[in-house]
Amino acid sequence: MRVSVSWLREYVDLPADLPTGDLEQALIDLGIEVESVVDLRATVTGQLVVGEVREIEELTGFKKPIRFCRVDVGDANGTGEPQEIVCGARNFAVGDRVVVILPGGVLPGGFAIGARKTYGHNSNGMICSAKELGLGDDHSGIIVLPPDVAAKPGDDARPVVGLDDVVLELEITPDRGYALSLRGLARELSHAFDVPLRDPALVPAPAGTRTPAYPVEVRDPVGCDRFAARLVRGVDPTAATPSWMQQRLVTAGIRSISLPVDITNYVMLELGQPMHAFDADRVVGPLVVRRAEPGEKLTTLDGVNRVLSGDDMVICDDTGPISLAAVMGGETSEVVADTTTVLFEAAHWDPAMVGRTARRHKLFSEAAKRWERGVDPALPLVALERAVRLLTEHGGGTAGAEILDINHVRPRTPISLPADLPTRRVGVEYPPPRVVALLERVGCTVAQGADRLAEDPGAIGVASGAGVALSVTPPSWRPDLTDPADLVEEVVRLDGYDRVPSVLPAAPPGRGLTPRQRRRRAVAWSLAERGYVEVLAHPFVSPELADLLGLPADDPRRPAVRLANPLSDEEPLLRTTLLGPLLGILKRNLGRGHRDLALYEIGAVFHPRVGAGSPPAMGVDRRPTDEQFAAADAVVPEQPVHVAAVLTGDLDPAGWWGPGRAAGWADAIEAARDVLDAAGIPDERVEVRAAEYAPWHPGRCAELRVDGTVVGHAGELHPTVVAALELPRRTCAMELDLDALPNTPVTPAPTVSGFPPALIDVALVVDDSVPAEQVRRALEAGAGELLEDVRLFDVYSGEQLGAGRRSLAYKLTFRAPDRTLTVEEAVAARDAAVAVATERFGAVLRGA
Repeated sequence: MRVSVSWLREYVDLPADLPTGDLEQALIDLGIEVESVVDLRATVTGQLVVGEVREIEELTGFKKPIRFCRVDVGDANGTGEPQEIVCGARNFAVGDRVVVILPGGVLPGGFAIGARKTYGHNSNGMICSAKELGLGDDHSGIIVLPPDVAAKPGDDARPVVGLDDVVLELEITPDRGYALSLRGLARELSHAFDVPLRDPALVPAPAGTRTPAYPVEVRDPVGCDRFAARLVRGVDPTAATPSWMQQRLVTAGIRSISLPVDITNYVMLELGQPMHAFDADRVVGPLVVRRAEPGEKLTTLDGVNRVLSGDDMVICDDTGPISLAAVMGGETSEVVADTTTVLFEAAHWDPAMVGRTARRHKLFSEAAKRWERGVDPALPLVALERAVRLLTEHGGGTAGAEILDINHVRPRTPISLPADLPTRRVGVEYPPPRVVALLERVGCTVAQGADRLAEDPGAIGVASGAGVALSVTPPSWRPDLTDPADLVEEVVRLDGYDRVPSVLPAAPPGRGLTPRQRRRRAVAWSLAERGYVEVLAHPFVSPELADLLGLPADDPRRPAVRLANPLSDEEPLLRTTLLGPLLGILKRNLGRGHRDLALYEIGAVFHPRVGAGSPPAMGVDRRPTDEQFAAADAVVPEQPVHVAAVLTGDLDPAGWWGPGRAAGWADAIEAARDVLDAAGIPDERVEVRAAEYAPWHPGRCAELRVDGTVVGHAGELHPTVVAALELPRRTCAMELDLDALPNTPVTPAPTVSGFPPALIDVALVVDDSVPAEQVRRALEAGAGELLEDVRLFDVYSGEQLGAGRRSLAYKLTFRAPDRTLTVEEAVAARDAAVAVATERFGAVLRGA
């Protein structure tokens, strides 16, 4: 919201020498976000003067219309002669007064003005538009001063166009709708500087009459609980909007349209009450305020033909909808150039309804912005009186004596506030009399306990507020004040946030990250360090995903929780595996040109509780019982945390050094092992076995076990799954259940030996059905305590080994903690390791 300080001063007595910095800080202290404070006097430098057009010569032969003008700028140019200026605008004529910046001046944005020859003529300066002066976005023509402006050629144009002012640009939070008006901002500043407020809404306004100004029927008093209207007849259709009003509207960022429409916008900015002006002669029959029929159509003032929903509120006449209530009027009843009878409407609409309508139609008008934040329901008659007076004063006409006021507004419900609640909640001493005074400054009516405090503020328990309950009725313009916490916030805000000490609470000992949090972070760091990129997928999936992943009919991952109100009807289920959404992200990145991808995600999956039924109905008037909580928890789906990763393309990039290495099933298994290692699971407790488990390839799938319990799977995806999801061949993946992992054991410090190792390589020939991991474990079991490390470094198969046989080569590292091993000791340990492998798997030492 943009507002000028000079306009604010009409309602609040701000200090005359108030620095802009102090004004900005006062608004910030009140909880109002200040986007910018612009001193317009500094935005344009040099000579900006009023000029009067004396001659216009139309230049031809150019791609666009060009005019060569002679403009009287008085003595501002030092010669008294008319200034020669080339201009492309065509909205002015000889005799019009315009705004001219002379050579040497600088416009907003650092645009310097000089004298130059253009289009075959000398141009000494510029005739300015509102956009060039930074006063608005209108660049269709230059500023033509209205006849009522008392300024002669050569006068300083800054006060004439409003460039002698300070403009505030504010961001109003959704709960402070009253601040979207001069009235609301003035009230806030009166609190900040403790100066009087001249409330423009506290003016006498005639009440509704028995005979309505126009026949109106309100069929939905929930969506519209107040509707007021008044007629003005005999308006001069040629009457122009006064220059002071145009200037204030332009400063606020609102384009001037016509006098009746400008008045409604002006009153909206001044009081915060959005209004609408109908051409009464174009309205057919009585008005009806109702919900729209689904499929009804209305062409709004922006020229868009809109299809209405049953949740929209509309104002109708005998022809159908003529206004999208509270958002934008319709074309058929708008004020036009020959309008002489104006029907002003000021109503009060349901904020939730307006917010839904504005979002449904993507029509965020200034009116809708105010309605969805809350508007004072006491304003309609005051706004009508203000609009009627402005129109009759500047546009002639006669105000009708009849006033329509259909009022179904309910009175505000008092809020019970313990007088000591602000002190208890904030930790700052707020004496009860101070609490009462601050709430009354906001506009609240405080009763009951306040009388007792006034009679005897030193009574036992009263000075601190203990046991005293205040009955607080919020003002009509504060719909956001609904419970004691809101009132506490107002007390703290007006007393000053700076009085609340910034004290960090001391962290209690022994309460750092939980083991589950530490494990999750360690897993994420481990994958990220290995080049995987973390992604966050939506947990919603389609019913077809289970078939695409090839899950069997009896797979426990098939049953899924269905959302009652899904974001998309195509994805109404919660995921039971991370792979579906993760592979969707992989596909999206492939479609955007990426080829080598390694992605991972850590998140919850959702498994429904079979036969759990529906949760119990719990009201909001009291705390649910422990039994109700337990019954509700029994329905909540199980949500174990999983980690999943997918790979495709080259894991090691190609370059001048040679070809790259494509990611394979072994890399997915290695990623799973890295996760287990990061989770603190010792390698001797991990077992990797061949398995068949969808959606993996049955011959290239491994299950990972910890202490004999399956915790996840890894390998290459099944070709049919890859084809169904349109992914590259040999795409690999892994998924582990982190919640299924045992707690991290205490890891003893490793023993570091200073003696040299003994390195021995062994190659064992086994059946190709024997997993290499099992052979490695056999070697570990047979080698004894001297074995420090065993690592597979080669796999070979060939005709000389025989069909169905392969050679597995391992590097064994032996070391003693207290001595240098002899050759005999190392060989004996090797032979013992080979013996166990031979016993378990029939392994034969290659070359023996």
